[in-house]
Amino acid sequence: MLIALSRAFLLSRPPGADYPMRSLSELTKLKKEELAEVWGRSEEIVKACFARRPNYNDLIPVLLQIGVCDELPLRCGLALHIPLRPMLGSITRDLSEMLTKLQGRDFACEFKYDGQRGQIHCDDQGKVSIFSRHLELMTDKYPDLVKLVPQIRGEGVSSFIMEGEIVAVDQESGELKNFQALTNRARKDVDIGSIKVEVCFFSFDLMYLNGQPLLDRSFRERRELLRSLFVEIPHRFTWVKSLDATSGDSEAVLDFFRQATDIKCEGIMVKILDNLPAVPYVGDDKQTDDAVDVPPNPQTKQKGKGKGKGKGKGQVGGDGEEKKKTRRKPLLATYEPDKRLDSWLKVKKDYNSSFDTLDLIPVAAWHGQGRKAKWWSPILLACRNDDTGQLEVVSKCISGFTDAFYKANKEHYDDGGESGEPKNTRTQKPSFIAYPGPLPDVWFEPQEVWEMAFADITLSPTYTAAIGLVSDERGLSLRFPRFLKKREDKGIEEASTNEFLAGLWRKQEAKAATATAATDTKDDADGLDEDNEE
Repeated sequence: MLIALSRAFLLSRPPGADYPMRSLSELTKLKKEELAEVWGRSEEIVKACFARRPNYNDLIPVLLQIGVCDELPLRCGLALHIPLRPMLGSITRDLSEMLTKLQGRDFACEFKYDGQRGQIHCDDQGKVSIFSRHLELMTDKYPDLVKLVPQIRGEGVSSFIMEGEIVAVDQESGELKNFQALTNRARKDVDIGSIKVEVCFFSFDLMYLNGQPLLDRSFRERRELLRSLFVEIPHRFTWVKSLDATSGDSEAVLDFFRQATDIKCEGIMVKILDNLPAVPYVGDDKQTDDAVDVPPNPQTKQKGKGKGKGKGKGQVGGDGEEKKKTRRKPLLATYEPDKRLDSWLKVKKDYNSSFDTLDLIPVAAWHGQGRKAKWWSPILLACRNDDTGQLEVVSKCISGFTDAFYKANKEHYDDGGESGEPKNTRTQKPSFIAYPGPLPDVWFEPQEVWEMAFADITLSPTYTAAIGLVSDERGLSLRFPRFLKKREDKGIEEASTNEFLAGLWRKQEAKAATATAATDTKDDADGLDEDNEE
């Protein structure tokens, strides 16, 4: 929808509007790279605006007046009681990788609490709204937090948007409880007098203050305002526990990580404190948006052998390459809604460099054989392509499922064969799914994320996931995929991307090359010893 809007307002305007347009005849003369830049720029503006204010009723009237221009995010920016999309952290597999990526920078390590991410809005009239990370209104779920807001608002604070983690806490001891305890609270119409699961709000960011957006301020500035203008209340409202460090403080960071895991935290978040665009970025991950527009765009071609085919970077509906300079961005300490950047890194206790997993979306299946004939098996799984909005099929899986899971899965994805009432399925292949292989018996409505383990990642002539990122003619697939669990905490917009899949493949190949080099070195040494003996 956002891509369509960006192009519509670039190519046309309503009566009475005078904003500049681009003509089709002019655009048809451009090279693919130039056209991709034109589309990409307008898409970036519209998506950035919607990430800050995800409300079409606010966006469309402004577009009708001024079209797609740099003024759009200013005219339709942050607004109280409309949740902005949260900034997301990139996964890093261990502390050493994190320290390498952030060389030359000051950063903050924060406890990653096992709770529910929350966004609190408060206007100058005292009205409070609380939203989840998925932008769901949950004010009624936390009347105790609503009652708390007047007590934490310091002198001179009239309005704000604050972000933090809502964690179940023992009010007497301050002991943290796990996320499961939090799920025992009712979801709506909660009576404040009947609350049994008490919570604490661990704040970590301030995005709006007294009518002014703070997104372009550095994290150090935003954090200073948060901690100086709000009042801490033990076991009810406080700041996330943090440690400021540099890449040279490896022992202190390791000790902080151990402290986090010792008190039942998931791990730590690591955030750049200051804007230092001149400091070179050591990491190899490309900085990308983490938005998936629903429904995904069906136009991009994924197959082809010509130069640049299948890459589709920076554009939708074409196969040209985008100039690399638009894909590599400096690591800044600003708040970037709806983006997953290496400015924020998360290191969780269950991450291990020798055991990678992917969060994939089930998109289709076949009827099983033998005793599995009434169930779906195998099941096709896909990753996201952030550039095109498509879901790219990675592999089919038959391993890791229990009979109980098969039964529940068949009830959830019902083709209507027995019940007569289809549910969460389609009969035709959705245009936004990239899969050129044999047609399955049923297509699923994409709506779940499953965590998958695997032996390794291979180049595939069948699957087109990440095609163009590691090979122009082959995609990537999984060898021996195995289902681990449903990710109840993740929506499909948070599933693994083709960029992440390609990154894992590169690391796998680098490790293999290192191992081969080590073997060759040993063989050379053995040969030298034999020569010396002779």
